[in-house]
Amino acid sequence: MQVSVEKTSELSRKMTVNIPEDVVQSKVDERLKTLARDVKIDGFRAGKVPQQVVKKMYGARAREEVTGDLIQTNYFKALQDNDLRPAGYPQIEPVKSDEGFEFVAIFEVYPEFTLDAVDKIEVSKAVTTVDAADVDTMILKLREQRKEWSTSESDSKDGDQVTIKFSGVCEGENFTDGTVEDFLVEIGSKLMIPGFEEQLIGLAVGATKTLEVTFPEEYTNKDLSGKPATFEVEVLKVESSTLPELDAEFIKAYGMDSGEEADFRADIEKNMQRELEQALKTKLKNSVMGALYSNVEVALPATMVDQEVDSLMKPYIENAKKQNLDINDVKPAAANFEEQAKRRVGLGLILAEVIQKNEIKADVDAVKAVIDGLAESYEKPEEVVSWYYGDEKRLAEVEQMVLEDAAVEWVLTKAKVTEETMSFSSVMESAAA
Repeated sequence: MQVSVEKTSELSRKMTVNIPEDVVQSKVDERLKTLARDVKIDGFRAGKVPQQVVKKMYGARAREEVTGDLIQTNYFKALQDNDLRPAGYPQIEPVKSDEGFEFVAIFEVYPEFTLDAVDKIEVSKAVTTVDAADVDTMILKLREQRKEWSTSESDSKDGDQVTIKFSGVCEGENFTDGTVEDFLVEIGSKLMIPGFEEQLIGLAVGATKTLEVTFPEEYTNKDLSGKPATFEVEVLKVESSTLPELDAEFIKAYGMDSGEEADFRADIEKNMQRELEQALKTKLKNSVMGALYSNVEVALPATMVDQEVDSLMKPYIENAKKQNLDINDVKPAAANFEEQAKRRVGLGLILAEVIQKNEIKADVDAVKAVIDGLAESYEKPEEVVSWYYGDEKRLAEVEQMVLEDAAVEWVLTKAKVTEETMSFSSVMESAAA
């Protein structure tokens, strides 16, 4: 086997492999002998078909099968002999040759790069605690989740719930398919488009009003995004809310059998502390990832980026199929995911290099600690633990998390870390975003 490798770009390679004709013919003859024992041809007994007859009838098929096998085995051997690490699948084409069988493989290789820039990275680390005011805010949210609504005779105000009927017009056309009846809006929930809820304040039952709004540029309906519209609204009902008392009954409803406020607050603070630790860890990890991507220069194989784009688009395509929609109508453009795909591929390559260079392993105890942490918030944590350990794929995902966390810790030992004091709410909002 003769192999030549041509570098066509920074990552692209063109590898030509030539296999001598005597090797090819020897393999073909072996294949024909095997066929001669098995094929059935009229006029000949099984296993007694002359070789020249078998060759005439099956020679082309045998050579095709042999060359296919030779491509597979010699492609990988050629890669190994030339110390090449392909990124993605190759494009392989057989070519005509007077000296035997020849094929060309075109592919990209993994990039070579250094981690020298890690020493210059600057990372911001958020610092915060859970205080009494944060616990008060959380308890208020829990009470609001169980608030009760009652009919109000007063004009609507912020926080009220109003039942309306409305119709919408944009550029002279009704886009609500006539009038929408008995539509519920909680003023201040910010579930409607900007400006809609605020204009419902101060209205009594039976009142009508024309609301003028502008749809956001990122609105899902592209026919309306960024355009002004008017809504003709009539108020059918106004309701105000009452928060439940923070009493034993309320506390027991959240699984605190003692019904004591002190126990309830302590349990909430414990859960908030656990969530905060995870949020701080996520925020720090994101900060490290951003710094790595911005500072470590790495060439990205186009094949890997394309594969990542396909992966990001896959949920949209599957969702369209489930809803029996035309994929072309809902399929987003690949360009919409290109930057995200590049970031994922780049960070994947950088983290893999960090893990390999530092011989980082997925410590068994660290994996167990992560799984125990994930299971802690469930009613039956032991079942969650068994669920992870009962599937190799799920366990591998946790092991990858552990490897990434260890890689992040290594980066933090090299980077310049600056602490930033933040409020509990700011950290949680940042982590959610």
